[in-house]
Amino acid sequence: MTHQLPSLPFKANDLAPAISETTVGFHYGKHHQAYLNNLNNLIPGTPYENMPLTEIIVKAPAGPVFNNAAQVFNHTFYFDQFKPSVEAKKRPENELLKALEKHFGSFEKFIEEFSGVAATVFGSGWAWLVVEKDRSLAITKESNAGCPLTHGQKPLLTCDVWEHAYYLDYQNRRPDYIKAFWAILDWEVIENRFVE
Repeated sequence: MTHQLPSLPFKANDLAPAISETTVGFHYGKHHQAYLNNLNNLIPGTPYENMPLTEIIVKAPAGPVFNNAAQVFNHTFYFDQFKPSVEAKKRPENELLKALEKHFGSFEKFIEEFSGVAATVFGSGWAWLVVEKDRSLAITKESNAGCPLTHGQKPLLTCDVWEHAYYLDYQNRRPDYIKAFWAILDWEVIENRFVE
């Protein structure tokens, strides 16, 4: 099985000014593509050769196969949740909104808590909103290629805080990137993930 780079659900310049066309070009066109190429070069002749991506992530031990498979998944998940600011649904509704209010007190408190977690990931990594096995919601952080699938969690949204996600646009101002992230996050996508 050869894994393919999925198409973006937006044009490279659609997310500006939150994320520039230049950043999308490097992040998706170079980094995401490189993880995919690495994975496709690593798996021939291994037990992972014909596995779906999510199965590789759960079964592969720490190391190059896991790192590249998880980064392909993480990046696809990240890019799929965005729309241009004028098109993105700005707030969740219905069951997801009720769940966020139950677990975090309010939607605004959730945004504040998630942003704080994303800002304090040490070094490279990811902040995630996940559904735990007991159906509760949680905010988690993962280093490097860490992925909630390895913990049996269902991911709902993620913020990539590797420097390549924001450094061309924001340099060392990670909190500014996180603030801009919310303007292009499409809550319709997150709602659909929640009810699946």
